[in-house]
Amino acid sequence: MILDGTPLIDNEDDNRFEVSIDGAIAFINYLKRDNVYYLIHTQVPHALEGRGIAGALVEKTFKKLEAGGFKIMPYCPYVQSYLKRHPEWNRLVAGN
Repeated sequence: MILDGTPLIDNEDDNRFEVSIDGAIAFINYLKRDNVYYLIHTQVPHALEGRGIAGALVEKTFKKLEAGGFKIMPYCPYVQSYLKRHPEWNRLVAGN
Protein backbone atom coordinates (compact mmCIF):
# COMPACT_ATOMS: atom_id res chain seq x y z
CA MET A 1 0.00 0.00 0.00
CA ILE A 2 1.15 3.51 -0.75
CA LEU A 3 1.16 4.70 2.87
CA ASP A 4 2.64 1.58 4.45
CA GLY A 5 4.86 2.71 7.30
CA THR A 6 3.31 6.18 7.34
CA PRO A 7 1.44 6.72 10.60
CA LEU A 8 -2.14 7.95 10.55
CA ILE A 9 -2.47 10.73 13.12
CA ASP A 10 -5.79 11.55 14.77
CA ASN A 11 -5.35 15.30 15.18
CA GLU A 12 -8.22 15.83 17.60
CA ASP A 13 -7.46 19.56 17.98
CA ASP A 14 -8.15 20.11 14.27
CA ASN A 15 -10.74 17.29 13.94
CA ARG A 16 -8.90 15.47 11.22
CA PHE A 17 -7.04 12.29 10.37
CA GLU A 18 -3.77 13.13 8.69
CA VAL A 19 -0.61 11.75 7.17
CA SER A 20 2.59 13.64 6.53
CA ILE A 21 4.40 12.87 3.28
CA ASP A 22 7.45 14.71 2.00
CA GLY A 23 6.70 17.59 4.39
CA ALA A 24 3.10 17.99 3.19
CA ILE A 25 -0.04 16.94 5.06
CA ALA A 26 -3.00 15.14 3.52
CA PHE A 27 -6.09 14.89 5.71
CA ILE A 28 -9.74 14.01 6.20
CA ASN A 29 -11.77 16.44 8.31
CA TYR A 30 -14.34 14.89 10.62
CA LEU A 31 -16.91 15.58 13.29
CA LYS A 32 -17.34 12.90 15.94
CA ARG A 33 -20.61 12.23 17.68
CA ASP A 34 -20.81 9.25 20.02
CA ASN A 35 -19.61 6.22 18.04
CA VAL A 36 -19.87 7.84 14.58
CA TYR A 37 -17.30 9.82 12.61
CA TYR A 38 -18.85 12.20 10.09
CA LEU A 39 -16.23 12.40 7.34
CA ILE A 40 -16.57 15.91 5.90
CA HIS A 41 -13.68 16.67 3.54
CA THR A 42 -10.59 14.99 2.12
CA GLN A 43 -7.67 17.17 1.03
CA VAL A 44 -4.39 16.25 -0.60
CA PRO A 45 -1.85 19.01 -1.29
CA HIS A 46 -1.24 19.74 -4.95
CA ALA A 47 2.35 18.48 -4.66
CA LEU A 48 1.05 15.02 -3.68
CA GLU A 49 -1.75 14.69 -6.23
CA GLY A 50 -1.79 11.80 -8.67
CA ARG A 51 0.03 9.40 -6.36
CA GLY A 52 -2.98 7.58 -4.89
CA ILE A 53 -2.60 9.34 -1.55
CA ALA A 54 -6.30 10.16 -1.10
CA GLY A 55 -7.42 6.57 -1.59
CA ALA A 56 -4.70 5.24 0.69
CA LEU A 57 -5.63 7.83 3.32
CA VAL A 58 -9.30 6.81 3.20
CA GLU A 59 -8.40 3.12 3.50
CA LYS A 60 -6.03 3.78 6.42
CA THR A 61 -8.77 5.82 8.12
CA PHE A 62 -11.36 3.10 7.57
CA LYS A 63 -9.05 0.45 9.03
CA LYS A 64 -8.40 2.58 12.12
CA LEU A 65 -12.08 3.30 12.66
CA GLU A 66 -13.10 -0.31 12.14
CA ALA A 67 -10.47 -1.50 14.62
CA GLY A 68 -11.91 0.94 17.17
CA GLY A 69 -15.48 -0.24 16.59
CA PHE A 70 -16.60 3.07 15.07
CA LYS A 71 -19.04 3.81 12.25
CA ILE A 72 -18.92 6.53 9.60
CA MET A 73 -21.22 8.94 7.83
CA PRO A 74 -19.59 9.79 4.49
CA TYR A 75 -20.39 13.43 3.70
CA CYS A 76 -17.16 13.95 1.76
CA PRO A 77 -17.68 13.45 -2.00
CA TYR A 78 -14.32 11.69 -2.30
CA VAL A 79 -15.18 9.26 0.51
CA GLN A 80 -18.55 8.62 -1.15
CA SER A 81 -16.86 7.81 -4.46
CA TYR A 82 -14.33 5.59 -2.66
CA LEU A 83 -17.19 3.61 -1.11
CA LYS A 84 -18.75 3.13 -4.56
CA ARG A 85 -15.45 1.71 -5.84
CA HIS A 86 -14.90 -0.39 -2.69
CA PRO A 87 -18.38 -1.48 -1.49
CA GLU A 88 -16.87 -3.89 1.03
CA TRP A 89 -16.29 -0.84 3.26
CA ASN A 90 -20.01 -0.02 3.35
CA ARG A 91 -20.05 -2.17 6.48
CA LEU A 92 -18.72 0.91 8.30
CA VAL A 93 -21.54 3.22 7.24
CA ALA A 94 -23.84 3.97 10.18
CA GLY A 95 -27.23 2.36 9.68
CA ASN A 96 -25.91 -0.48 7.49
